[in-house]
Amino acid sequence: MTHDLGSLAEIIGFLVAMTVLAQACADEGLFTSLGGRVARGARGSSRRLLVYAVGVAALVTAALSLDATVVLLTPVLIAASARRSYAFASVRLANSGSTLLPVSNLTNLLAFSATGLTFVGFTWAMLPVWVVAVVAELVVLRLWFRSELRDPSPVPDAVEPVPLVPVVVVVAVLIGLGSGLTPWMPATVGAIVLASRALARRQSTWRELLEAANLPLAAVILAWAFAVSFIGTTPLGDRLTDALPSGVGVWSLLAVALIAMVVANLVNNLPATLLLLPAAEAAGPAAVLALLVGVNVGANLTLIGSLANILWRKSGGRTVSTLREFHLLGIATTPALVVVCTLVLWAWTSVIW
Repeated sequence: MTHDLGSLAEIIGFLVAMTVLAQACADEGLFTSLGGRVARGARGSSRRLLVYAVGVAALVTAALSLDATVVLLTPVLIAASARRSYAFASVRLANSGSTLLPVSNLTNLLAFSATGLTFVGFTWAMLPVWVVAVVAELVVLRLWFRSELRDPSPVPDAVEPVPLVPVVVVVAVLIGLGSGLTPWMPATVGAIVLASRALARRQSTWRELLEAANLPLAAVILAWAFAVSFIGTTPLGDRLTDALPSGVGVWSLLAVALIAMVVANLVNNLPATLLLLPAAEAAGPAAVLALLVGVNVGANLTLIGSLANILWRKSGGRTVSTLREFHLLGIATTPALVVVCTLVLWAWTSVIW
């Protein structure tokens, strides 16, 4: 009953290539420049800085995947202003902001072919969901951290210029992805170009780039996915997949999204996608997209929801927040956001399909 894992190795290869690409962008100073411009543009307003931080986190997640946001952007946002709201903007938008493109999250890549949509078609279907998710997260963060946002934020004296080469390479990679190429191919080419440049200019070393690739983590993801695929062949797996409704009405899509959210926070969102995708695929593309809303937006519920949450803690999140606060915020807001995003998905796909 589990989804075919033949493409999983390619997806993991894409992850490795994108993490190296993101690290090379960081070595070029892209994230530092973005962080400085965000802080300078806010002109001392903490609320305005939060708006900019949410926007940058959403765009970085969409273009470079959620891992780039939590690993590379989080330290920059914390350095800009060591406040909980900006750190949480990074992790919350890494999950909720990963619904836009097929390449924004490994879960999207895994489910992309099951939707039967093109790259542009997938993005068009998820665009309103992404916009609502980003705006909703901004509202949540402004309300939850309203007390600390009353104080002014620091303004940097100088801002580094935006490096053009990594921007051009990232845009080229996105064009390649949108053209229908197998995702790991343009990502690998982009990673090789920027990594070679970083090595030639001595901005990075082979060891640092290999550490950025995080091959042990890739191996763990692969092993865990295969373990869950085995569970999917058991009666327990059949019961989980059979629990998904087969319709595409509003109540069916809500059920798919909420079940996916729960399973993602029991076993992590990538294995949850593997486990539930066959049943969602049988119900149609709307159900697959609802599944992605559940495993992506819903990953903010608990720390186990996504690997991005754990990476965020290691990248500086633990220095400004506690696990208790992470889970209080997740439990208080995430189910409602999943419902809202799913309603938007249902309404939008009812119009365009």
